[in-house]
This record gives sequence, C-alpha cells and structure tokens, in this order.
Amino acid sequence: MNQIRRHFCSVLFISLGCLLFVGFSVSSQVPVVRVVVNPSVESKEISVEQIRRIFSMRQTAWSNDQAITVYVLSNQQQTHQVFCIKVLGMFPYQLDRIWNKLVYSGLGEEPIKVQSEQEMLERVSQRPGAIGYVMQQIIGDNVNVIRVLEE
Repeated sequence: MNQIRRHFCSVLFISLGCLLFVGFSVSSQVPVVRVVVNPSVESKEISVEQIRRIFSMRQTAWSNDQAITVYVLSNQQQTHQVFCIKVLGMFPYQLDRIWNKLVYSGLGEEPIKVQSEQEMLERVSQRPGAIGYVMQQIIGDNVNVIRVLEE
C-alpha cells in the first residue's frame, strides 16, 4: 500500500511539473497587439486612458487638432478581442455598447470597420491622423507603431 501511494505521488508531481512547464511556455507566447498610426501623427507614445478615449470615440482629435480616424476589426477576429482585453481593458461587447450609445443618441459616430489586418494597415497608412491595431509584424514605413504606456 505504501509503495502504491509513493508511486501515485511521483506520478502526480511529475504531471504537475509538466503542466507548470507547459503553462509557462504558453504564457510566454502571448500575442502582441501593436497600435499603429499614420506617419502624420506626431505622438510616439500614448496612455491607456487616452487610447480608451480614442477607441471609445470620445477623443476625436490629436493634441495638434488633427482629426483622428479610428479603424477597427470585427468582434469575431482574435486581434480585436486581444486588443480590447489586453490594451483597452474591456470586452468587445462593452466597446460595442459605447459605440451604439453614441450613434443612437446622435452624439457621435462608430469607428470604421475593416475586414483584415492588411486592410487596416493600408487604410491607416493612407489617412492622416488615422489609428488602428494589428498583431502581424509591421514591414516597411507606411505606418508608425505607437507605444502604449502602462497605467
């Protein structure tokens, strides 16, 4: 009986060790969302609070009075889900509620929805003052990556 108990404990500890190892391996591969802006945007970094205001359509101009055009992906896309949760600190449906309230009250507009990250990069690169986000690697100098300051 004692030998069975020892064997069971050994198997349990090995299993837990494997799970911890896998957990650390997976957590080190967390997707990185990059906030991208048109090269006309002077800012190189942005606070979490400011990015929340921009993507909730409450801030419509940069500090130099240049109009902000916001591009987003659909709620079903992983990039949008990761962006909302990791960067904005809210769920996609919460952001939708904010946009719907603005639109239906007549106080604002919702952002422009694009179909893919590639389209996001193209549209942001072509529109002065534009902002968006991607998880893919940025190649070229058509857009700038803006650093989000932690709270």
